[in-house]
Amino acid sequence: MNKMKKGKLLNSNISSVISKLGHTDMITVCDSGLPIPNEVERIDLALTMGVPSFIETLEIILTEQFVEVITVAKEFKENNLKVYNETIEIIKKVEKEQGNNIKIVEISHEDFKILTSDSKAIVRTGEITPYSNIILHSGVVF
Repeated sequence: MNKMKKGKLLNSNISSVISKLGHTDMITVCDSGLPIPNEVERIDLALTMGVPSFIETLEIILTEQFVEVITVAKEFKENNLKVYNETIEIIKKVEKEQGNNIKIVEISHEDFKILTSDSKAIVRTGEITPYSNIILHSGVVF
């Protein structure tokens, strides 16, 4: 167990990206199938099908990142309601912890893929359910 770090997030690459974020900067958390633009830092956590899951990864990242907006594809809700609902429950929990409302933006999957090119990093999980992708837009704590 790491006794130096107080938070839950142990991945040094993700911690580094989060520590460098400014207001409105974005990180994408994605399933194993989302195309990742060459110009964006890829943090590949995928070990095998389903490991780690999108939900597990999202929950841990949100313990470190202050978020004011999330972007998801409309197709996420339409084609993967179970994981979408779990995602919304996590966002509601984070809203209470952060003390702010997190705006939810829904766009087409094609527009989502284009928007990922503006992310500071894309964290690839082992998730194998469709459209399990989210863009986290950073807020500020003051």
